[in-house]
Order: sequence, then C-alpha cells, then structure tokens
Amino acid sequence: MSDQEVYTAFSAMVWAVLIGSGPVLGVALVVGLAIAFVQALTQIQEMTLTFVPKIVVIFLGLIASAPFMYATLAQLSSNVFDRIGSGAF
Repeated sequence: MSDQEVYTAFSAMVWAVLIGSGPVLGVALVVGLAIAFVQALTQIQEMTLTFVPKIVVIFLGLIASAPFMYATLAQLSSNVFDRIGSGAF
C-alpha cells in the first residue's frame, strides 16, 4: 500500500465526515446566530434561551439529514470494502 493510497483513503474519510456533518452544523450555526442577534437586541441574557432551541433544532436536523448521512457513509464503506476485497489495502 503506497502513500498515495493511504492519502486517498484518509482524504475520502475526512470528506465523508465533513459532508455528513455539514447540514447539522449549518443549521446549528444559523440558529445560534439568530438567537444571539435576538439576545443582543433585547438584552435578555438567559442561558436556557441559547441551549434549548439549539438542542431541539439539532435533533430535528439529525432526523431530517439521517438518510443523507447514511448514504454518504454507505458509499464510503462500500468503496473501502471493495478496495479491501480487491487487495488494494
């Protein structure tokens, strides 16, 4: 197994993690910024106001993007197992 093959496999794994977690992190970012904006405008500094909506939205985002994350990880694992079966690893 050459250095290029290791780099390619590692790069594919990192991209799968980034693409799979991107939708949930994006939703959490948007909700966090919206809550911070509302808190700055109203000067309400309640700690539960920041955590509870983000937790709920992240949970809903996980449910909504689960098929996408599964497809991404299934494609990666299929590629890795095909390479193992062919003797590339």
